[in-house]
Amino acid sequence: MRALLSVWDKTGVVEFARGLESLGVELIASGGTAQALTDAGIVHLDVSDVTGSPEMLGGRVKTLHPKIHGGILADRSKADHLSDLKANDISAIDLVVCNLYPFSSNPSVELIDIGGPTMVRAAAKNHEHVGVVTNPEQYELVLTELREHGTLSDATRHALARAAFAHTATYDASIVAWLDGGGVLATAPEGVDAVVPPTLHLTFERADVVRYGENPHQTGARYRLAGATTWWDDVVQHAGTALSYLNLFDADAAWRLVHELSLDAEGAPAVAIIKHANASGAALGTTLADAFGKALAADPTSAFGGIVAVGGEVDNALAEVIAAGPQADVIIASSFTPEAIATLVARRKATRLLSATPPEALSLSVRTFGNTALIQNADELEASPATWRCVTEAQPTAEQWRDLKIAWRVCARTTSNAIVIARDGVAVGVGAGQQSRVVAAGIATTKAGDLAHGASAASDAFFPFADGLDALTSAGVTAVVQPGGSVRDQEVIDAANAAGIVMLMTGERHFRH
Repeated sequence: MRALLSVWDKTGVVEFARGLESLGVELIASGGTAQALTDAGIVHLDVSDVTGSPEMLGGRVKTLHPKIHGGILADRSKADHLSDLKANDISAIDLVVCNLYPFSSNPSVELIDIGGPTMVRAAAKNHEHVGVVTNPEQYELVLTELREHGTLSDATRHALARAAFAHTATYDASIVAWLDGGGVLATAPEGVDAVVPPTLHLTFERADVVRYGENPHQTGARYRLAGATTWWDDVVQHAGTALSYLNLFDADAAWRLVHELSLDAEGAPAVAIIKHANASGAALGTTLADAFGKALAADPTSAFGGIVAVGGEVDNALAEVIAAGPQADVIIASSFTPEAIATLVARRKATRLLSATPPEALSLSVRTFGNTALIQNADELEASPATWRCVTEAQPTAEQWRDLKIAWRVCARTTSNAIVIARDGVAVGVGAGQQSRVVAAGIATTKAGDLAHGASAASDAFFPFADGLDALTSAGVTAVVQPGGSVRDQEVIDAANAAGIVMLMTGERHFRH
């Protein structure tokens, strides 16, 4: 048996090579891998010893040779292939061990590997006869099978081949992404191509298998872009049952919203309670316990089975307050004290307790259906309303500015059509996911109740008619922020002036579906 070793990630390669050597496997190595084996005293052939040709072009050409690729690609079941090997004095290669440089970590033309991907793909193509190892985590499996059976099973070679093609696909995708960002070109792509390139090569690696999908009869998993990290990778689950698809989906929405609210308020204590990706309550407070109480009071019924996101540490005092409220599916915070964990576990054994780092910035949004994908850049929301215009005779007070910003932030992260009412730093009424903006306003005012009097409201898109605004002003709302842009804007402005309220226009819509 013959094995060819040429790896960038040398984790465990010496031990793996020593294991192969002990099994009588003849080793071939190239470049830095050959040097590592030499330093370890492991007998091997250099690639140039096999090919009879020296490395050339600064290492660009070393394994691209018939004596290497003929040995990898020969189909042992075909007599003519075996004859070709014999006629050309080529020995078959039974195992290829090769992993590629993580191109995206330091991209350049010199790091575009040619020989490595070619060997990997050749071995994977011929996996009926050749094993291909592209990850140090596979070493133990390969050694175990070789020790027990003297060969690799069909199933193992198949699985290794799949992993190999995924490895080269990820590598190529990172090169395409680099070229889309400018690469060796004098300038990066401009216009539409800069945001949505002509082709998109996203490689995702499975990070976790979740408890189930959107419904219990569905299977689900969390993936991340290959080579990238996410805030979810650093999450620590302290208690509770396994996470489901919707737990992750809703917790992500909650964690991002609470950070945005805190950022807008320059670090003020913030809590968001999310149900089905929409806020049932969100609040700023003097303390986290104060913020939680206000967020819960906005809609205690909907909070049951929701996600509580706390913009800071949960101590025992806050844990006592949360535990006394409705059952939460997930509580996510920057940290928990040991006493807080003990309190919550004692009261809410099934509740998942997650501590997390701040979320990374959103990038591309990808939504698929069938063989179609919709791609867009992230919907970023300016923290400062510097471009907002007051279009009414009445001007906003400092308190209204604060509540309008909160209402706008929550509204932009709520399913359309959306209306959000805020008062005293609290989102007290949320109307989400309605076909009619008037109905969304009615739901928001009903949830706000008496708290709508003197409150501020936001609409994620313009009011096509004054009836949606009338639903808010008749409930006592005194300030509204909306994008504007309707052909009936003046009609709506006139209605606002007639009601004596403040109206701001942002010039930017924030639909969310």
